[in-house]
Amino acid sequence: MSTEAQNTDAAVEQVTQEVKDVKLENGNAPGASNGTSSKSEDNALSFKEAFKAFSKFGDPKSDGKAITLSQSDKWMKQAKVIDGKKITTTDTAIHFKKLKSVKLGIDDYQKFLDDLAKNKKVELDEIKKKLTTCGQPGITSHVTKSPAAAAAVDRLTDTSKYTGSHRQRFDETGKGKGIAGRKDLVDGSGYVTGYQHKDTYNKSH
Repeated sequence: MSTEAQNTDAAVEQVTQEVKDVKLENGNAPGASNGTSSKSEDNALSFKEAFKAFSKFGDPKSDGKAITLSQSDKWMKQAKVIDGKKITTTDTAIHFKKLKSVKLGIDDYQKFLDDLAKNKKVELDEIKKKLTTCGQPGITSHVTKSPAAAAAVDRLTDTSKYTGSHRQRFDETGKGKGIAGRKDLVDGSGYVTGYQHKDTYNKSH
């Protein structure tokens, strides 16, 4: 082969490689769609990796080979497998305890998932997909407070409904009196304790 032909082949190969690199940068390589990849796929772990991560959650002594019911529920809540409607923590507890062990290894855990999926008429693959795309163990912060809970909190923090000694800890506006609301301070005004018409004489005469 002549030197000129070799140079031509080298140039073609270089251009081809550059085109491949551009496609990879833009996400247009085979398997990518529209130049973007889903966030869940980016965060996806293998089932074994996710199992190991959640089986260690909250237990620094765990070797990641077996998972407890509470760890499993944490995993399922984060993955939104447990939604409080279709699947609840009562359901998971019933099927988990069928295997008669406090901790389940990965093989028994898959049996647990299979039993749960069949009983609740949910696709096993769907459950596993959610479990492997929910990311590393974390703390869920987006907790929605129900209207009933909000009403209960409002009622319990309404100082106008307090009675007894608790009522004395707040003024008319609901603002706390601080130490004056917790201790009997010495009153040097000359009025007897409990007198409620202090400083009203000059206003009425």
